[in-house]
Amino acid sequence: MEQITRINHYGLRVKDLDIAKAFYAQLGFNYVAGPLGPEPVAIVEHPSGININFILNAAQTDTNVLMDIPTKHTGYTHIALEVNDADVMIEQLSKRNIPLSGELMQHINGRSFFIRDPDKNVIEFIEYKHVN
Repeated sequence: MEQITRINHYGLRVKDLDIAKAFYAQLGFNYVAGPLGPEPVAIVEHPSGININFILNAAQTDTNVLMDIPTKHTGYTHIALEVNDADVMIEQLSKRNIPLSGELMQHINGRSFFIRDPDKNVIEFIEYKHVN
């Protein structure tokens, strides 16, 4: 459908607002509002326009049920954030003591790597080479 123009935001279930805010602030996300509503929800936004709604009702667990157990459930497994330079991003994450979750991978159209946030949610960073 032509009416869809872009992703507006994504919802991310987290256990603790302060911990999530602090982690995503290291990635450049700024607090906007919240907690709001019955769930409740808090909003952060990156200068690039990427918006995350933290849904603040996660159960206390150390396992990502979409990624860390043998049974594969339906659902979103990760978000991929495009970066200009994977090497610079890895260096910036290292300076902030944010470890990679695996190795830098080469693709036909670029390179990517993964990290985990404090709630074990997966974030991919991809240096995508646009081919004409």
